[in-house]
Amino acid sequence: MDSHFGLMNVWNQGDFVTRAVALLLIGMSLASWIVILIKALDIIRYKRLAKHSQDFWHSEDFATALNKLGKDDSNPFRALALEGREAAAHHRNTKAHLHDALDVSDWITRALRNGIDEFTARLQTGLAILASVGSTAPFIGLFGTVWGIYHALMSIGSAGQATIDKVAGPIGEALIMTALGLAVAIPAVLGYNALVRGNKFVLTKLNSFAHDLHAYFVTGARVQSSVEATVVPLKKG
Repeated sequence: MDSHFGLMNVWNQGDFVTRAVALLLIGMSLASWIVILIKALDIIRYKRLAKHSQDFWHSEDFATALNKLGKDDSNPFRALALEGREAAAHHRNTKAHLHDALDVSDWITRALRNGIDEFTARLQTGLAILASVGSTAPFIGLFGTVWGIYHALMSIGSAGQATIDKVAGPIGEALIMTALGLAVAIPAVLGYNALVRGNKFVLTKLNSFAHDLHAYFVTGARVQSSVEATVVPLKKG
């Protein structure tokens, strides 16, 4: 590659502003990839937990079912099951005070919804970084390009002539900033969209699990959707 082009040449010949823009874009790229990798691994883990959550209902009692979800406190399905159990127990123990204001169905619904909302907030952590990088990186790169072209034109004006060998290098270096901005923004946008789809899948599974838990704690059985609605009993333990 011609020595007039490339990030190293931009860095060596650029001024403070050009270097600051390049460092900012590189930092944004690193932040984006860190978020993408961490959140992608989280989604893969949550999908695996969602698949294993079906084993919860193939148990003789609630205690056995809870053990099948493991001991990991970060497991949203286990946390939701515990939230539902605690809400049901709390309602039974304080029924004399709560039954006039809130029935057991509404109380458990509220507890499960709070659990889902807390997990949703945790699941969406980091997406704001990707959205910000995807929307601002092209403009930051464009600013670096404009700044580089300005200084290139100033140099040409000082030299008094504009030959190809004098124009190609500085303009090419300036355009590299645009390419760098796009190289930072595109993975951030694609990663954001992929993570949003993954989060939606996990939340759909979690909401379905919460629906089954609600039916279990209110009626004592899990409702399954089919041609005819059936219930799967699970002993309380």
